[in-house]
Amino acid sequence: MLADAEGLPLVVAVSGANLHDSHALIPLVASIPAIRCLRGQRRRRPAKLRADKAYDQQGLRRFLRRRRIGVRIARRGVDSTERLGRHRWKIERTIAWFDGYRRLTVRYERNGLNFLGFLCLAAAITCWKKLPHPT
Repeated sequence: MLADAEGLPLVVAVSGANLHDSHALIPLVASIPAIRCLRGQRRRRPAKLRADKAYDQQGLRRFLRRRRIGVRIARRGVDSTERLGRHRWKIERTIAWFDGYRRLTVRYERNGLNFLGFLCLAAAITCWKKLPHPT
């Protein structure tokens, strides 16, 4: 799952249980939809991407730089996890929002497409609840 700076989910996906999270980063970033701006053209990429030490790989950094996305990935053995913690709580909160949907807490579906459907529905409902509504 990729989320914006406020923790609203932008893209969700389902992968195999034995697949490392870093393998899913490139397809998730490539599938970010165009975001409407107040002025000018729609944005097709985020300004920067924050990730923990599990994503510290040269191939991922090169991919993000080629797409002109700022890289804020903690480096193994160099950066402490405290600096990233200032931003990580937003993602943890979003995951906690998804845990509020009983169907997603434990994966009951054998078919990945069914689980993906419930995950997309939960993301849409979460965005609808958290975005401001005109009164």
